[in-house]
Amino acid sequence: MTTNEYQVTGMTCGHCEMSIREEVAEIPGVGEIQVSAQTGKLVVTSSGAVDDAQVLAAVTEAGYSAVRTV
Repeated sequence: MTTNEYQVTGMTCGHCEMSIREEVAEIPGVGEIQVSAQTGKLVVTSSGAVDDAQVLAAVTEAGYSAVRTV
């Protein structure tokens, strides 16, 4: 299992979390997704390596911006 953490800017509510979760869930290999508007964090757990560019593009598609932190 691989876990990557991202700092997301622009999230303010549960709808924001849901939008990001839905976009990231479309990436092949992604397992668990944790999103918190309160902390601004997105944690993606996958069975293998997931390309950061795909995750960042999914967050952008949802209307937010992010950077990988861990």
